[in-house]
Formats: sequence, C-alpha cells, structure tokens
Amino acid sequence: MIYGTNKPATAAPAVSSMKSKVQTSIRQSTPSLGRWGRSTVTSSPIAIPAGAGGGGGDSEYLGASPPHSPNSPPPIPPRPVARQSSFTKIGYMINTAVNGTKKQFISSTSGGNGDTSWCFSQIKGALDDDVTDADIISCVEFNHDGELLATGDKGGRVVIFQRDPASKSSNPRRGEYNVYSTFQSHEPEFDYLKSLEIEEKINKIRWLRRKNQSHFLLSTNDKTIKLWKVSERDKRVEGYNTREDNGSIRDPAMISSLRVPSIKPMDLMVEASPRRIFANAHTYHINSISVNSDQETYLSADDLRLNLWHLEITDQSFNIVDIKPANMEELTEVITAAEFHPTECNVFVYSSSKGTIRLCDMRSSALCDRHAKLFEEPEDVDITNKSFFREIISSISDVKLSNTGRYMISRDYLSIKVWDLHMETKPIETYPVHEYLRTKLCSLYENDCIFDKFECCWNGNDSSIMTGSYNNFFRVFDRNSKKDVTLEASRDIIKPKTVLKPRKVCTGGKRKKDEISVDCLDFNKKILHTAWHPLENIIAVAATNNLFIFQDKF
Repeated sequence: MIYGTNKPATAAPAVSSMKSKVQTSIRQSTPSLGRWGRSTVTSSPIAIPAGAGGGGGDSEYLGASPPHSPNSPPPIPPRPVARQSSFTKIGYMINTAVNGTKKQFISSTSGGNGDTSWCFSQIKGALDDDVTDADIISCVEFNHDGELLATGDKGGRVVIFQRDPASKSSNPRRGEYNVYSTFQSHEPEFDYLKSLEIEEKINKIRWLRRKNQSHFLLSTNDKTIKLWKVSERDKRVEGYNTREDNGSIRDPAMISSLRVPSIKPMDLMVEASPRRIFANAHTYHINSISVNSDQETYLSADDLRLNLWHLEITDQSFNIVDIKPANMEELTEVITAAEFHPTECNVFVYSSSKGTIRLCDMRSSALCDRHAKLFEEPEDVDITNKSFFREIISSISDVKLSNTGRYMISRDYLSIKVWDLHMETKPIETYPVHEYLRTKLCSLYENDCIFDKFECCWNGNDSSIMTGSYNNFFRVFDRNSKKDVTLEASRDIIKPKTVLKPRKVCTGGKRKKDEISVDCLDFNKKILHTAWHPLENIIAVAATNNLFIFQDKF
C-alpha cells in the first residue's frame, strides 16, 4: 500500500500522505557503490543455505557459472540484455513460430468475438468461512504453455497445479487442474540492523521458459527473490557398495563382494529445491519481478529503484533506475509496477503512482533514469472533475505488455486502459471497471479500500483483457466487439458446467430483479489477482483463499 492509512485533517494534496507513508514505513539505507552500477548487495543477517546462493554452485538452467575470482565481484556485463547470443535468438525464433501458430489456432476457435460464455470448472481451497490470513492468495500465474498454474499466499507457500491430461485430451477440452507440488518458499524473518519484520507473503511469481525436464520459477516476498527448481523423480538407485539403501554407511569389513547398483522404479515424487537466492539488494519493498526475453536476466522493482539481475549471479545486481531524491521531502511519486518487453530484451516499462508509464531502452544508456517514452493521459482541464482523491485513484497498480509487444494495459483504481507503444499521448482504449464507485470514494478512503492494488491480464491473442473488482466480481472486456461482462466468483455456482450469469450493479432508481445495489457490495470480498491461460479460454481468479477456474462453455 503506497499512501498508508493516515487521514489528513484538511483537504491537503494526496501526495503528502504518500510522502509520510514512504518516510515512516520504509527504512532508508545508503547503498554501496558497485562495480557495474549504483546498487550492490550488502551484508545482511539473513542466512543463505549452502548451495542455494552464490554464483559458484552447479548451474542447471543456464549452463556453467562464469569463472571469477573469489575476491572480486563476478564479471557481470555492463548491459547483458543489450544483445542476445545467436543460439538464444534462433531458439526464440523457433519458439515464437511454433507457439505463435498454436496460440492463434486454439484462440481463434474458442471465442474472441464477444460471445464467449463462461462456465465453472473447479474451485481450489477450503470452503470454510473461517479464513486465516496465511491462506489468502496473493498471486496467480500460468506458465508459458498453460500446463502449470502457480499460486502464492500470505503464508509464504507456493502451490503448483498441473493440467489434468484427461481433461486436455477430452472432446471438448476441459480446463481441470490437480495439485502438482506444494512447498514453503519464504519464511518470516527479522532484519536486526533495521529492526524491521520481513513478511513471508509471496508478492509475485514468474515462470521461466522450460529448457529441460525441470521447471523453474522465481518467487519473491518484500526483500528476497528465490529461483526454484521443480523436478520429478520416479526412479531410485539400489545396491550401493558402501552404504545401505536407507543411507547408512556399511562397515567396510562386512563388504565381501562388489555389487553393481541398479535403477528401480518408484512412485512419482515432485521435488522443489531453491537453486539461487537473491537477497539484500532492495531497501524498499519489492512489488514486481519480470523475466527478460533472453531468459538470462530479470528485473526487480521496489518503490524507488529497479535492479537488473543475472540468473547465475546472486551477490550483485545492476541498478538501472533510481528515482529516490536526495531529500525525501521532495518525493512526489513511487514505482508501482515494472515489466520487460516480451520480445525486445533491451526494452522495459515501469509505472508510477502519478498515473504515468515510462518506457526505457537500455541501449541508450546503462542507467535508465531518462526514459525513452512517457505514456500519460492528458489532464482534465475541467476543474469540476478534480477532487481530493484524483491523485490516489490515478495511481497505476499494474501494467502488462501484450503478447505481441505492440500494446500494453494499465490498471488504475476505476478503469483499465489500453496503450499503443507507438502513441504515448493518450490511451487508444479506456474501459471503466467500476465507475459506480466514484461517489463512494470517501467511504472507500475511510476503510482503506481505495488503496487496493488490482491486477490485470491479457488473453492469449490480445483480443480480450480481464481485471477484478469488489464483491468477488471480475470484468472481461472484448477489444474487437467492444463488449464487456461482469461475472462473479461465487460458491453458489460451484457445480460442473454451471454457466456464469452476467451481473449488473444498480446505481440508483428502481432496482431490477437480477441487479445488485451499489450499497450492498461487499468490499471485503475482492478479486485482486487474475490469470488467463496463454493458449485457451481458461481463466484463474483468486478470491480470498479460494482459486476459481473458469473456461468457455463446452
């Protein structure tokens, strides 16, 4: 939450509340000057398990770690994403050709004309009304082919669901997922140097493209990012000479013959192990991570800085954006979200609390404090439309680039906008999400709901977008037909193949039978996190501690 809960006694600018929040809740420290940038990793009381950190361990995702002296920082290139190797480029071209064709085929046969009817498929999570805070889902993410679906919660756990093979091969195809793996990604910690508690809540999950039999994903809490390897094991080795099958060491005097170890089948076991731990590089809370298209680097963003990491180097990061002023009293905005371009490895965007989006090109400068493009909607000259909450509701909570890389969507409190990267003067499309709440901003400010951060997502062929709202409502907008629909993730419809009925909110006058009054909305039930299958019309919606999975009518 950017602005905090302090209520001003007078109608002062909202930015003062933001300054107070940043200055009081975020501990400041001076980063040391690194070899390749302004920010490097410093010492910290957080202990890293042996083999999980450090660039000198075995490298399973990108190959061998670059050799370097233990007394010198690893030789990370000044701009590692400004170019791609020929093998990376060829591999990307092949993946784009194959996956792009498949995506276009499947998506074109399942909607995209505004007439898609959604039906219930599955619900995950306990259906009890007594929900613990640790069970609340905090992020949802499909992998690149949609076979796996990962969720993170406030308890630091990551749950991975796998597509049911029978549902995928059935006619028509069904979107059903089963639990594949569950592991504890982060634990609560305490920074003794700053007297600051570090929550275990998972803020973001990002999948890496699959390059071998294992899956890799990045997960982060407020301070620490981890690279996880998820692999399967269905065989075991028996017949060791120096130890028993249970692992105990055999007495050499009892060894009378030489045995040849053999491989035996066993029940399938899914293992999750941390391969890299990237810690101690962020002074403020991490709000975004994004994997680069070269699959070798990624960025992480907090309130005031963006860092560039190499997946093989854990003890140093390259600071590419720093908006922290010399005097914190001069702070006027914070970074709210950031993402790499899906195909151009040198381009990334980041949004701010002032409602602006900046596009940066790492080819122009190693330090991207100066943007290449600034996307900002023209300010309304009508003074009657200006209010105390204008700056708060204009803060962008999420930004997502389209799969083609031509467009991007941004979500503020009341609307979702589509931008063309070739035109930064104004959005090409604007969709109101819950405009009926504009008259309720005072009460939403009092209960802190005005600071909720709603995410948004594209479908596989960029023809539709989705975002959440209150009362467990979520909105789907079709860009081709300009149609939109409001649906509800409710336990009342948890029967297979139940078609979701469109919901409407009554803002005044006589309420119709199927409408719900704006005064009856439950603001404790909210859809903040959504995800869309990259190849099919299957969506995942997080509603408190439950994960709803819907698909187009079959």
